[in-house]
Amino acid sequence: MRPTSRLLTGSALAVAAAGLVCAPAYAGDTDGLEVFPSSVVPGGQVTVNTSACGDGGTAAGDASAVGAGTFTLAPSTHEGDAIGQFRVPPSAQPGTYEIVATCAGDGRRVTGDLVVTLTSQRQPVHPRGSVKTGVGGALGPDPGQTAAGVAALAVAAAGGTWLLHRRARGDGI
Repeated sequence: MRPTSRLLTGSALAVAAAGLVCAPAYAGDTDGLEVFPSSVVPGGQVTVNTSACGDGGTAAGDASAVGAGTFTLAPSTHEGDAIGQFRVPPSAQPGTYEIVATCAGDGRRVTGDLVVTLTSQRQPVHPRGSVKTGVGGALGPDPGQTAAGVAALAVAAAGGTWLLHRRARGDGI
């Protein structure tokens, strides 16, 4: 066999093996309760959905662990999914809470996790102030340090020019 065909065969076998190992783990996760967003601040709206109840299935949701009480999951426009919503109470404490849905047809119970935080993941925190990198910059907070930096650069440029001029005349360094 040629080295190229051995490389391709080995690569194909490695991809196939990885697919067989990962497929069962992924397939089992599709019938759980999906929580969007998975992290929310108190007072935020949460949407949950599941495909565990089958086509046209409904479910009774329970978010009493976080203090939101019960809610209903109804068939959605996505084939085979049931969807519902609830609002996290403003008094909810930070932590991880289990949300439960029980299918109306067969009584199947599915769960998902909701993380309550004090800061929202959707609103980024923008930095304020200047960067502390040493002498300072043109827009730094201390104009005296900026002037000292400019003076040091001017002295270095003048000294370099003087040395190059002496060398060009042949005076030596």
